[in-house]
Amino acid sequence: MSMTMTQKILAAHAGLESVRAGQLIMAKLDMVLGNDITSPVAINEFNKNGFDSVFDKNKISMVMDHFAPNKDIKAAEQCKQCRTFAKNFSIKNYYDVGEMGIEHALLPEKGLVAPGEAVIGADSHTCTYGALGAFSTGVGSTDMAAGMATGEAWFKVPSAIKFELVGELQPLVSGKDVILHIIGMIGVDGALYRSMEFTGSGLKSLSMDDRLCMANMAIEAGAKNGIFEVDEITLAYVNERVDRPFNIYKADDDAEYDEVYTIDLSKIQPTVACPHLPENTKEARELSEIVPDQVVIGSCTNGRLSDMKAAADILKGRHIAEGIRCIVIPATQKIYKDCIALGYIDTFIDAGCVVSTPTCGPCLGGYMGILAADEIAVATTNRNFVGRMGHVTSKIYLASPEVAAATAVMGRICDPRDVK
Repeated sequence: MSMTMTQKILAAHAGLESVRAGQLIMAKLDMVLGNDITSPVAINEFNKNGFDSVFDKNKISMVMDHFAPNKDIKAAEQCKQCRTFAKNFSIKNYYDVGEMGIEHALLPEKGLVAPGEAVIGADSHTCTYGALGAFSTGVGSTDMAAGMATGEAWFKVPSAIKFELVGELQPLVSGKDVILHIIGMIGVDGALYRSMEFTGSGLKSLSMDDRLCMANMAIEAGAKNGIFEVDEITLAYVNERVDRPFNIYKADDDAEYDEVYTIDLSKIQPTVACPHLPENTKEARELSEIVPDQVVIGSCTNGRLSDMKAAADILKGRHIAEGIRCIVIPATQKIYKDCIALGYIDTFIDAGCVVSTPTCGPCLGGYMGILAADEIAVATTNRNFVGRMGHVTSKIYLASPEVAAATAVMGRICDPRDVK
């Protein structure tokens, strides 16, 4: 039976020769992930069900990234519960203040996910790791608890949509623009419980950071997962970080897809998702009347070093516009240190930005940049639902680091190619 990339990975982890869309399977896991919000719920379920051991202390990751450093007593208690659990079960991949980063940037950086692996995480953006050619998907905290105890999870095998990428990106256009364009094209439920599989000659135009961003936002189209075909760019990234054997799965030539889309990367323009859904997209140049109160550059979507460079290149020698607050959040401690070494931190501060320790903070309306009533933010985050970053009457425009930095300088949403 012919299979897609995702179906081949699931078949291998279920111990089956083949699987078909809609089939229910039990699959073995290579990594189970939680954070400081979802892990406490999973720990409670783990204890309630009487589990007294974890399946593999090396295949569980807990990252304190949402409300860490702790913003209040409740956040402190949640992290304490995770810290205690990790200590009791000798969890190797536990990351707390000083060692942590935003989870979906940290795990690839640490080499904790490799091509062909199966990963679940109690966070919807766990689909990020499909950029590495892995099957990864978000689950509930109860599934996380079961995964920690048994090393397995059940899945309904998804059908798939194929995205054939051709052409090359224009300057100052990135993977964020590509995925926003695609979500605008198919809608927030356009890939509902399906795999978004990316392939084609255009892959060579996308950096690993572009791919991580795009896979991260597959969930914003309703997808079960996003996954990229493994190529030389993938292997160059993985071989620097992963020290264990891994398998590469390529879709069969006659694999069955629900739809096939051809995306010409050369035609993609700087794109912005307007309130209050990621599908509500327009080209940046169409939104020049929008004047934000705040710009956020960071998150698990766009907090990597190339994102920091893109913002710094635009901000260097310039100052953010009067009346705008600009918050920059490198996604991991390593990225933060690299930004220091490369002079990006000086550039951000000289431009009038504030630079934060790695945290999810403002993305989910947690802290480090909450919006007041009627305020407008341009953010490189991944969701712009009502009240996502603060007050229910606030508005969020999702954009690339290039568009966000250009907006901060110009004082209005603009195409980065129009910065004076």
